[in-house]
Amino acid sequence: MRTKKNRNGVRQPITPIGLAFDIVNSLFMIALFIVMAYPFIYVISYSLSTPAKITNPLVLWPQGFTVKAYATLFGDADFYMSMFVSVARTIIGPLSMMVVCGMGAYALSKKDLVFGKFLRMLIFFTMYFSAGVVPVYLLIKNLGLTRSFWVYILPGMASAYNVVLLRTYIESLPRELDEAVQIDGGNEIQSYFLVIFRVCLPVNAAVILFSAISNWNSYIDTQFYNSMDPELYTLQYYLFQTLQANVSQSLQEAVAKGNSSNGARVGTQTLKMAITVVTVFPIMCLYPFISRYFVSGLLVGSVKA
Repeated sequence: MRTKKNRNGVRQPITPIGLAFDIVNSLFMIALFIVMAYPFIYVISYSLSTPAKITNPLVLWPQGFTVKAYATLFGDADFYMSMFVSVARTIIGPLSMMVVCGMGAYALSKKDLVFGKFLRMLIFFTMYFSAGVVPVYLLIKNLGLTRSFWVYILPGMASAYNVVLLRTYIESLPRELDEAVQIDGGNEIQSYFLVIFRVCLPVNAAVILFSAISNWNSYIDTQFYNSMDPELYTLQYYLFQTLQANVSQSLQEAVAKGNSSNGARVGTQTLKMAITVVTVFPIMCLYPFISRYFVSGLLVGSVKA
């Protein structure tokens, strides 16, 4: 009789019901993988295809292989500017948010904080109730942050969810860490940055990664505050405009030049696919290495020591 190991490493006989379950489960996971992987295969294959040679809508591999769409894309100056803006906000935003939210969470974790209970309730309140889009826009405008790069950074430096997440983790740490720094003559700032911040590395990594993914994928704030300044477009907003068929003038000129100089045409749809690949590619490459931090971030505070 065939056997298999369970979670404890003990071998158990495989029953007909168990075998049937394994087969159905394997088939389901294979089907789920195909459903999730095919859109990526389609986008990549279409971006490397010649539009005139695509005869089957089910594109599994490039039809009339060409990289002309990518050559046209990388020849557009607006693309490089939007890439620079996205990379800059993805680096500066999470790091500045980590400093502000981390220090706020450390202060709120103190039991003897003056008005600490009220401040905690106030932060929780902002997680469930919002003033709405119009008041937020008016506030951003009155602060002079519209048509500015800092509109991507300053509003995101304070996140109630991240403060609660960090505070929950800090409260689970032994208080002796704070006391040891104070005994050695250190203050609260030294206690946080020299001890607590380093001990909180798992949750800090999870929070930074959450924020980095959010900053990289964001485009709504560009549409609200910087839609009149092409030099402040993010890569996602550049993709959004292209998907809306509002291709920039320089990109249109590049397409026209490419079509006239070569018999292989560069279609707008192919350019859309190429931009989509370039936009998603960094996350696709990084996610297998950072997925464990996402899982640990979701589990932070679920079990408190």
